Amino acid sequence: MAKTIYIVVPCYDEEEMLPISAPQLLDKLMSLIHSSQITDQSRIMFVNDGSGDQTWSLIQQLHSQDSHYSGVNLSRNRGHQNALLAGLMTAAEYCDAAISIDADLQDDINAIDDMVTKFNDGYDIVYGVRSDRTSDTFFKRFTAQSFYRVMNMLGAKTIFNHADFRLMSRRVLAGLAEFPEVNLFLRGIIPMIGFKSTTTEYARKERIAGESKYPLRKMIGFALEGITSLSTVPLRLITYLGGFIFSISVVFAIYTLVQHALNHTISGWSSLMISLWAIGGLVMFSLGVVGEYIGKIYLETKKRPRYLIESVLNDTEQKKL
Repeated sequence: MAKTIYIVVPCYDEEEMLPISAPQLLDKLMSLIHSSQITDQSRIMFVNDGSGDQTWSLIQQLHSQDSHYSGVNLSRNRGHQNALLAGLMTAAEYCDAAISIDADLQDDINAIDDMVTKFNDGYDIVYGVRSDRTSDTFFKRFTAQSFYRVMNMLGAKTIFNHADFRLMSRRVLAGLAEFPEVNLFLRGIIPMIGFKSTTTEYARKERIAGESKYPLRKMIGFALEGITSLSTVPLRLITYLGGFIFSISVVFAIYTLVQHALNHTISGWSSLMISLWAIGGLVMFSLGVVGEYIGKIYLETKKRPRYLIESVLNDTEQKKL
């Protein structure tokens, strides 16, 4: 029996990309409908993340032209992860499974066919995994692969070379709704949900229009968000570092006493200054790491909404019970 699939596409200032990506997504959706792999109630759900351009107007036009396009308009910009979550939680009311993909279509939409096939075979999560990173610069490839390794080393189970291109069944979406945290890092949260999962490989393409929404500054912030949202190992490392420095200080105290006994206490100004600067820097760094966690605790205790939806465009009223 064919299932209802929603393709959720977060959008932020994508007026240049939408006229290109929307028809491609519709062609893919209709081919799956015509081959009876999914139902005609399936939709492409664009999520406008408070764009400052004509993105929402374009989504409204697309919806008026074809009911297979639907849209969610957030009250303001909430960031990629929150926008994606808003789309997934809205789609969960109507679909059997949702596929998330970015609007730039650098992720290969042809992999959607394999995702649907594996979903019909009984898998609840199908992760889109890049088969290679040859299209990336050396710097981006090195930093991305290092990020995945560091995350897994710190105890956060992430899927190597996987971003936010994935299929999730309705019960996985229900499980995701049980995670109330404000500091979202979906790449780490979704593997924690469990259920039967698999992967499908694809080659990532170059962006053909618009600009990347993840410059280096945002990539670093996203990495820090992932690490501090999913792992407490950095706090434990500070404890180990403190113990190590204390051990060094004991050795240095013995050395100082020996030098004093030998009347060599005049020398040592350079080592003293270096020690002061090093320890001062480590203290400031440690306070910064602790501050990151305290800031996240502060945001979590406020329990502010992760997003607010201004309007939804979706013709179907067939909600899944």
